Amino acid sequence: MKSFIKKSWAEPYKMKMVELLKMTTPQQRKKALAEAGYNTFLLRSEDVYIDLLTDSGTSAMSDQQWAGMMMGDEAYAGSRNFYHLEEVVKDIYGYKYLIPTHQGRGAENILSKILIKKGDIIPGNMYFTTTRLHQELAGGKFEDIIIDEAHDPENEFPFKGNVDLSKLEKLVKKYGSKKIPYVSIATSVNMAGGQPISIKNLKELRAFTKKHGIPIIHDMTRVAENAHFIQQKETGYHDKPIREIVKEICSLTDGATMSAKKDALVNIGGFLAVNDWNVFEEARNLVVVYEGLHTYGGLAGRDMEAMAIGIGESVSDNHIHARVGQVIYLGEKMMEYGVPIVKPIGGHGIFVDAKKFLPHISQDNFPAQTLAAEVYLDSGVRTMERGIVSAGRKANGENYYPKLELVRFTIPRRVYTQAHMDVIAESTARVFEHRHKIKGLKMIYEPKYLRFFQARFEKI
Repeated sequence: MKSFIKKSWAEPYKMKMVELLKMTTPQQRKKALAEAGYNTFLLRSEDVYIDLLTDSGTSAMSDQQWAGMMMGDEAYAGSRNFYHLEEVVKDIYGYKYLIPTHQGRGAENILSKILIKKGDIIPGNMYFTTTRLHQELAGGKFEDIIIDEAHDPENEFPFKGNVDLSKLEKLVKKYGSKKIPYVSIATSVNMAGGQPISIKNLKELRAFTKKHGIPIIHDMTRVAENAHFIQQKETGYHDKPIREIVKEICSLTDGATMSAKKDALVNIGGFLAVNDWNVFEEARNLVVVYEGLHTYGGLAGRDMEAMAIGIGESVSDNHIHARVGQVIYLGEKMMEYGVPIVKPIGGHGIFVDAKKFLPHISQDNFPAQTLAAEVYLDSGVRTMERGIVSAGRKANGENYYPKLELVRFTIPRRVYTQAHMDVIAESTARVFEHRHKIKGLKMIYEPKYLRFFQARFEKI
């Protein structure tokens, strides 16, 4: 007889240390938010109850990682931890050459300086803030080639991170392949809601770029989460382990930038990995200018050791299934309450559709920024805006107006419990109940670059 009892996922770890959280009152939160200029990035951590600002550098490290940190070789040159990290990157990801950096944007900076010339076009499957800025500072221009489904929060196509090859072909015809230094491909596309790209699409892209002599550079910060969705949703991959799928994804690209603060389960660190010796040689020179010697790249030996161990843990099937499972649990709870979210649920967080949540607030009055502030006021849960504020301005000073106006509820890895997910969903539902009373914000301070980090607002 077939059993109809649901089989739940569970965390593949147990806790041996806890960090106590501070509980705040509504009055305390109101004061803290006003002092922060209604920007959740400017809140003090001690005033936050559940912190979903980012999954970058906020994961809980394992006992093996902490033990590895005690084995840090803090030699200025030739640290044994570098060679361990280099070995792990070759083994698990397959790239030939490694340049460590302090975090992902350090790798983006070096790569952009090497590959991009003024007037170049860099196609990609949706922009990311720091990536696009480095491309622009190097004189290039980002062009979005992601499929149209990615811009529709309601569309449930399973691989909304896919590239639209017809869009890429138009760019090649318009500018010529020599004006395209590389195609920038993110796995688990952040700004689309953590949406994956399929192996099938990557193979088609690889064939197209080989034909035109264009490299593919991989933003691989959440590659293991992307592999999970391939395993679960793509024909022919259900029985393949995460580790094997990750290796195949990387094999279809020519190099990668990595913020190890996500998938690799560390609090700081990243790298640039490439297969081309000439790019590696130039990167090895530039890293000394911007980050540190090529065998430490701005990191302590203990950081590199924790990263090497974390990479191995990140491609464990048990780990990644529980990690994504917790995100899916939160998303399903929100949908039960009627909260509009990006579908299908992505790998690293829930993205609430602020345009549908607050349809009476125009994009110029920052609905996602407003909603992030309201959730914090309700419960002390810190989230972040991914909409017009994050999109920034064009070279001519005009605002970008992204189709997606989202609030990102980003889940740190191995940090919070299922009960925390219930608290988050209930808080969002309470705000949803009185959404019609919420008014927007106006920006009163805007920094020159990456304004979402430091901009300040006040209530209308």
